[in-house]
Amino acid sequence: MEKQTVLIIEDEKELAEILGDYLEVEGYGVKIAFDGDAGLNYFNEIHPNLVLLDIMLPKLDGMSVCKRIRETSETPIIMLSAKSGEMDKVISLGIGADDYVTKPFSPLELVARVKAHLRRYEKINLNTKSTRNELKIGKLTFYKESYVVLVNEDEIELTTKEFEVLYFFASHPNQVFSKEQLYENIWGMNEFGDISSVAVYVKRIREKLNIYNIDYIKTVWGAGYKLSVS
Repeated sequence: MEKQTVLIIEDEKELAEILGDYLEVEGYGVKIAFDGDAGLNYFNEIHPNLVLLDIMLPKLDGMSVCKRIRETSETPIIMLSAKSGEMDKVISLGIGADDYVTKPFSPLELVARVKAHLRRYEKINLNTKSTRNELKIGKLTFYKESYVVLVNEDEIELTTKEFEVLYFFASHPNQVFSKEQLYENIWGMNEFGDISSVAVYVKRIREKLNIYNIDYIKTVWGAGYKLSVS
């Protein structure tokens, strides 16, 4: 099996090298860049399986790097930041990051997150657009095994977690779920994250559906969200 590669874009050289050592012990290939420009160049050159991306970077900041990557790729991105503010997390998830980790953090915890995101992303690459596990609701057609959702013949560009959230809604039409229920059912008790992520993902999914004039996810004030095609 080909070795998976993690690109670390982090200007704290000691931290980057420590993370690289931990990942190499786990069998991953590692490439390190110490500024945003170099990070983008490496990304386009080596096409890594996952990116660890610091927010505060010289030359080109992490938010800009994330946006540039998302223009062409759905490769998992985990943002790293010394800032603990909620706004940075919301912005990071809103522009397409898959996860957000606040410094200081345990390298072992970060490696666990890397493994979790890579396992999820592999599901896309290991399956084609199979008709197995097909689910149709309204204008949407879901292919669970390949993490694909279509509007007519157009594939909606969703991250793996966005697909899981939308698929859960589609599997339970007209049923209202609180943020806590959504988090427990989709993220699970053993996954990293927090309940505030639910609203961010719902917002992102709505924006992508609105491109196709689809407004299926409804807010039920005081209760949560539901998917309704009526």
